[in-house]
Amino acid sequence: MTEAIIRRHLIMHGSVQGVFFRDSTRQAAETHGVSGWVRNRPDGTVEAILEGPAQAVQAVEQFCAQGPKQAQVQRIEATDEDPEGISGFSVS
Repeated sequence: MTEAIIRRHLIMHGSVQGVFFRDSTRQAAETHGVSGWVRNRPDGTVEAILEGPAQAVQAVEQFCAQGPKQAQVQRIEATDEDPEGISGFSVS
């Protein structure tokens, strides 16, 4: 039996831009086999869509709660969404 695919929409707040957050998130996603995307937002937050097996998505979300060494994540807004069947992971 295969694990159900889930989709999480994350917005990370804090000192999260200019600290390699997006590329580090891409690396974590690729390591765990999670699809989606990550981007900086004009308000200084970082937004991500993660889609894949629940355990893998949770592992990447845990990474986002810490971020790379230079980041200081204050909080994450997380919302469940319906999976769209996306593949690959992009940084914009």
